[in-house]
Amino acid sequence: MFKPTESFAHELDANDPLKDYKHEFYISDDHIYLDGNSLGLMPKRAEQSLQDVMNAWKHEAIGGWMNGEHPWFYLSETLGDRIAPLVGGKPEEVMVTGSTTTNLHQLVSTFYQPKGERTKILADELNFPSDIYALQSQLRLHGYDPDEHLIQVESRDGRTIDEDDVIEAMTNDVALIVLPTVLYRSGQLLNVRKLTEAAHARGILIGFDGCHSVGAIPHHFHEDGVDFAYWCHYKYVNSGPGGVAGLFVHDNHFDRTPGLTGWFGSDKDKQFDMEHTFTKAQDAGAFQIGTPHVFSTAPLIGSLDLFEEAGIEALRAKSLQATAYFMYLVEQELSDFGFTIGNPREDERRGGHICLEHEAAASICKALKDHDITPDFRAPNVIRLAPVAFYVSYHDIYRAVHILKDIMTNETYKQYQNERDVIA
Repeated sequence: MFKPTESFAHELDANDPLKDYKHEFYISDDHIYLDGNSLGLMPKRAEQSLQDVMNAWKHEAIGGWMNGEHPWFYLSETLGDRIAPLVGGKPEEVMVTGSTTTNLHQLVSTFYQPKGERTKILADELNFPSDIYALQSQLRLHGYDPDEHLIQVESRDGRTIDEDDVIEAMTNDVALIVLPTVLYRSGQLLNVRKLTEAAHARGILIGFDGCHSVGAIPHHFHEDGVDFAYWCHYKYVNSGPGGVAGLFVHDNHFDRTPGLTGWFGSDKDKQFDMEHTFTKAQDAGAFQIGTPHVFSTAPLIGSLDLFEEAGIEALRAKSLQATAYFMYLVEQELSDFGFTIGNPREDERRGGHICLEHEAAASICKALKDHDITPDFRAPNVIRLAPVAFYVSYHDIYRAVHILKDIMTNETYKQYQNERDVIA
């Protein structure tokens, strides 16, 4: 299917229906950016939408809450409607609000209701640390010892989690399950539907962290019956550093009162009655807490224009082909240098990045940066490389592999200390 030649890379680019979108982002022609799974590049339209909202503050002052092209009072709901197709939720089930960890605290405080023997939370040992910290915190708030009440499914290979092992751990003492859609190191995509159906068959609620998949992989959270989900927008959705996050709550649970209530979770028509009795919104809006961070939300307005034009299915199709091509070139060109591909090979199990393992991973990443390539290091030995469909071309992938080959052939990576910087 693939060929190792540079002309073939150009051929793939010529036939890429998304090839023109790279010009929508700020990046120099020579730079190869492969870290969009940590922080997406700035879309020019996101810059403009942020400026538009700033101009509303400039010209409307407090009137910007209800006036202008993007009234701030309804901004979280409006953008939730637009995010919904990316996660497979109904518009009323999706909200742009909070941060990833704040939203996780909100959702766990709502859905974790220990009763009788069901007191434990089930997670996995490869999850992102912030999720585990939050789950430990929630257990302590209920008076439970996380060492006993947080179950973390072990990995068989240190890279992936077997869904059958998760299902086996769904015992009668589990009250709640929280898992990632995609494992942040290896890029493994979990089978959300299989896990959700298994949890519900055992009377357990289940939620998912979509930080490493939303914007790269289509989801079907409503159809799959997921109870809740949460994610950031600053990776594949390109909302900027610290951009406001998102959450999904299945409409089966709209009768629940959020565990953490706040003014912006109010029914919009009642919010300014200023009563001390909380009248919650009748949809996912109830799970908001505080006033929207308007300027951290505004870039999404422009970024989502790109998703609506390109379509998440087309983005996923290119992502799958790009990661497959990347792995092909790694095997063709780098087989003599001690690299191991640590991500799943199957399309249905692979997220948006590839995972290269090497004992000198940290120093190799530093060498790549000095060659105008931005990778991502994860301890102890992982180089994550994300060929984001919007702005990484097939020729970029070809160049990246050949530059990496030169670094290994000439052993220039040995000039760098094999330890992470303060930020990896």
